[in-house]
Parts: sequence; C-alpha cells; structure tokens
Amino acid sequence: MESHNPATGDRLETYDDHDEGDIEEILATADDAFEPWAETPITERQQLLERAGELLREREDEYAELISEEMGKPIAESRSELEKCAWVCDFYAERADEFLADETLGSEPHSRTFVSYEPLGAVLAVMPWNFPFWQVFRFAAPHLTAGNVGLLKHASNVPGCALAIEEIFEDAGYPEGVFSTLLAGSDAIEDVIADDRLDAVTLTGSEGAGRAVAEQAGCELKKHVLELGGSDPFVVLEDADLEAAAETAATARTINSGQSCIAAKRFIVVDEVYDEFLDRFVSEMESLEIGDPLESDTDIGPQAREDLMEDLHEQVEESVEAGATLECGGEPLDREGYYYPPTVLSEPPRDSPAADEEVFGPAAAVFRVEGEEEAIELANDTRYGLGGSVWTEELDRGERLAREVEAGCVFVNELVKSDPRLPFGGVKASGHGRELAEAGIHEFVNRKTVWVQSAGADDGAPDTE
Repeated sequence: MESHNPATGDRLETYDDHDEGDIEEILATADDAFEPWAETPITERQQLLERAGELLREREDEYAELISEEMGKPIAESRSELEKCAWVCDFYAERADEFLADETLGSEPHSRTFVSYEPLGAVLAVMPWNFPFWQVFRFAAPHLTAGNVGLLKHASNVPGCALAIEEIFEDAGYPEGVFSTLLAGSDAIEDVIADDRLDAVTLTGSEGAGRAVAEQAGCELKKHVLELGGSDPFVVLEDADLEAAAETAATARTINSGQSCIAAKRFIVVDEVYDEFLDRFVSEMESLEIGDPLESDTDIGPQAREDLMEDLHEQVEESVEAGATLECGGEPLDREGYYYPPTVLSEPPRDSPAADEEVFGPAAAVFRVEGEEEAIELANDTRYGLGGSVWTEELDRGERLAREVEAGCVFVNELVKSDPRLPFGGVKASGHGRELAEAGIHEFVNRKTVWVQSAGADDGAPDTE
C-alpha cells in the first residue's frame, strides 16, 4: 500500500498490507479485548478519551502536515479538523456517562423497569479519505467510550493517517485490541463482516460502497450505520442577504477543495435575485487562492487523486455539453499535481451530471427558479438527502421551508456542518442511522429492557407478546 502527495504526484511512503494471517490476529486480539474493556468503569474510559483529545492538540502540527501531504487538504483546514476531533473527544469525555445511564421507565406497582445501554462488541469502521481524522474520531469517540472495540478499515490513500490514529489511542493508554487499524484493500471487508467476532459495521463513503456493505451486513444480520453521498441544495430566496449568501456559498462549495459529502452542490436561486447572486458567487469563487496545501494562505488544494480529478472534469464537460453555461473554471490546471479550479455552471439541465449526480470537487451548479415552491421542489428532486441550506431574512419562513427539505439536517442562513452536540446523518440514498450527540452513541449499544419484580406479585398485565 502506497501513499502519494496529490500536490505533486510523488510517492510518500510504502506500507506492508495486512494479509489473512494479520487480519485473523487483529480480530482475535479485538475479541479478547472486548469483555474486559466493556467491564471497565465508564469513568475510566472517559479519562482515556480525554487523554486522546489532549494528544491531538499536542501533536496538531505533525498530524496536520500528514493530512495535507496524504490527501491535499489546505493546512489551515487540517488544523481545524484536528481541533474538531479533540472537541468530539472532550464532548463524550464529559457526556458519555450521562447518555449511557440507565433510563427508568414507568410500569406496574411492585416492579422496577429500566433500559440499560450495553456495548455490542467489535465494530468495523470503513472510513473515507476526505476527512481522514474526523470521520474516524466521530465514530471512535462515542463507541469506544460506550465499551465497544473498534476496527478501522481506512481508505487506501491515507494509510499514514490510519496508523497515526491507532498510535493516538495506544499512547493515550487504551488496552491492546480496543482500537486497531486494518491495512487492507476493500476486498478484505467481506470476510471481516462475515466473521462471527464482528458485531456491527459503520461506513462513510459512496453510495455504491454503502449498498455493498449494507447488503452484506443485512445478510449477516449485523447492525450497520451508513453516511453516504449528498447533492445538497443551497436555496437563496428573494429576501436573502446576498452578500453573506454568496460568500458563504463559495465556502460551502469549496470546503476541503470541494471534497465533502455535505458541501453545498446545487445552488437554487429565485429569479428576482438570480443575476445578482450569480455575479457575486462567481466573483467569490474566482477570488479563492489555489496553491500548495502546506501554505497557510491556500484556499483550494489539489484533488486527492488523479482519477478523482478526471471524474470531476468528465462531469463538468458532460454538463456543458448537455446545455449548462460555464461561468468560470472548467479545466484542470496546467501544473504539477491534481488541481482543479473553482468552477461554476449555470442552469444545467436536470438530467445532466451537475444536477443529477454527486459532484465531488469544487464545481457548483446554479439553478434559476420562480419562487419558493419551485425552489423546494427542485431541492427535493434528488435521490440524496444529507443536508440543505435555506437563505432568507424571515426566520419563520426559513424554519418552515427547512421542515420541507428532505434531508437529515437543514441550516437556515448558514452552511451545513456537523457538530458533536447534534445528531448527524442522512435519508434516502444518503444513508441511515445517526452519528454524534446522544443519538449517535446509542447506535451501537444493546438497549436492553430490564423488568425487576417482587416474586409472586401480580402486575395485572396480560401474558401476551
């Protein structure tokens, strides 16, 4: 397994893949680790998580450079990603015991009933390259603290990040086998999911990968959570603050050089302000600094791999051929590395790639609509449902329309983002299940109902299922 610098195309490191014997040993170690880890008091597990957050902050410069070199993220965003990882560690270090405390429920006289939240076992996390630390920590922080053990199958182009995360948990004092990295290709996932020692699986990635994992996890009757792609709408109404909307729109489309599932991708603008918004938006996109991801003033780095840049360009070309107008960008940059400029396509046909597919890169599609009814209809005219954004000065109107957008999260006058305090996930082809907050930590636990009653007492309830 090799890592390459997308800013230059040069090879960074070569790593030995884990073979069948290695994977067997990792699974066995995880299986042995589970019971004593689950019996460890949650306060001790929280203390270890707190230490992991401290290590992230102490090693921020080292890990930020690793992220930027392996997948091309601008260094300022790499640092922000690491701080967010430390934040999610802080959050569950403070709140996990509260979220997992027994929940008392009312039942009958002479009895006590409650729900106990107990860990499931070994959970496989199949994680993507675009947020190589954050995606892993938003899984690991809650679920290790809940008493599960974790196995990480990371994307093959960020093996250095995968091993660094394993190092963090080891150095924080986690017992052997509680968190392990599998350096293996996608072809190894099927056997791991089928293994009796694996209890659940979570995947963040493409729709195709999600379908494959869901199919197998379903066949094995194992719990799974999927966070898949998105084609998020960004709706601009006639009473929006256009300056703020356009500035935020450029950020929302190009965060992580456009490589984000929750990046705004379809900009839906009412006719009354369409021309002004488009002018402002194009100007904002053209002003972004493209450059070396290790330079602090870089806004847009390279795409993570050459094939991904080529796929993006093909989507742009096909959309233009179908009738979209190219307002800016639209060609890979003639320079070393896999650079694609901020690109704006106006009024692409609804069956073109820019309108109908997830576009993973800094290319935006802008649509003209007559009013809010058509805007919401177009916003929902997608098989995806991850996030959405609505822009209006009338907050009651914004809240009403947010309820009409078919997505896992909708923000009014703000770009879509994840937050440890709030549940995160999608609907439709964007997946199912939730991460983060209290809802997230409950995904991989056994919510066990316990009924305790005095012997001989009659609860008065019929003995039927």
